[in-house]
Amino acid sequence: MTRVRLGRPTACVAALGVLGAAQFLRERLPRAAGVPVSVAASGALVGIARRAGAGWDELGLARGRLGRGARYGTPPALAVAAAYTAGAALPVTRPLFADARAARTLPGALRQALVDVPLGTVLLEETGFRAVLPALLREPYGTRGAEALTAALFGLWHVLPSGALRAANPALARASAGGSEPSRAATAVGNVLVTAAGGLLFGLLRRRGDSVLAPALAHSALNSFGYLAAYAVRRPAEG
Repeated sequence: MTRVRLGRPTACVAALGVLGAAQFLRERLPRAAGVPVSVAASGALVGIARRAGAGWDELGLARGRLGRGARYGTPPALAVAAAYTAGAALPVTRPLFADARAARTLPGALRQALVDVPLGTVLLEETGFRAVLPALLREPYGTRGAEALTAALFGLWHVLPSGALRAANPALARASAGGSEPSRAATAVGNVLVTAAGGLLFGLLRRRGDSVLAPALAHSALNSFGYLAAYAVRRPAEG
């Protein structure tokens, strides 16, 4: 049976549909469903890109590029770990890490850092926004244009999650809104701008490292060490 090849515009629409469906499900299903949804959606995204003719190198998923990706992704990941350690220790920045979404037990925090983040968050977002969408958009918009578009989409992807930020981490919500007491709209705008800027940096890492592993390591560090820092900050406060 001959497989029908997708045109890249059609594939791009399909990929956005998969990402939208995954976001919808993750916001409405129990937290335990996050990893299965992410894994399934990531597989669907790669399948769409391959049907559109994207090769493993083009997607940044070639095994031969993993070493280079690790070399580019490890230094920023270590820098994030050092910055979070200092931030959680300093009184002036410690409130930024007091996030109610972090687990209250060490096993729970480790699960968030080692399972929920890499498989439930980073896998899907890096597959979608640093592998599949840039590959599908590169032909009409060029490499830099594709990176800019996917960074903007990455920022918009965080509109719904921004709703939980105000309640879970008021200090960070105020910081993202410029220091004022944020409205829901201001929190969303601040979160979109910050994550879009992060998307640009992740895109740069993807291009320099020639592998999605490079931004995935940095992205995992940002989220995973955030949960661990939040656990460390909340534990003495609650004890």
